[in-house]
Amino acid sequence: MSYFPDDMPRPEPTMDEAGFWEFCKDRSLRFQACTSCGTLRHPPLPMCPHCQSCGIDWKEAPPDAEVYSYTVVRHASHPAVTPRLPYVVAVVEFPALPGVRLITNITDIDPGAVRIGLPVKLWWDDIGEGMHVPRFRA
Repeated sequence: MSYFPDDMPRPEPTMDEAGFWEFCKDRSLRFQACTSCGTLRHPPLPMCPHCQSCGIDWKEAPPDAEVYSYTVVRHASHPAVTPRLPYVVAVVEFPALPGVRLITNITDIDPGAVRIGLPVKLWWDDIGEGMHVPRFRA
């Protein structure tokens, strides 16, 4: 069962994001890395912002991250999320992948207990149609 209701809009990947979401289908969280200078980046881009190379490799993220920033959503921006209120939207970072951050949800925790620096672990939310979304829990 998905964290959000079935009528929640699904991600609509752009051409640059397609690789990221293909890995997610296989429950593999990967981020772009430049093949020339090694710079990690997210969201996916067609060119390295550091050296302008178009060479792309994908580095697998560890399942462990920590909360970099967050907000508690208390007012629904879409009717589908109303039953889930309040919920946490967070930016997590990966100590093993410097500079990479991901916008996600922190689940299975009282929103009042979330804090910056909180260690979190990856779990895969099956949202149907073969798509999986990376979410995190404390």
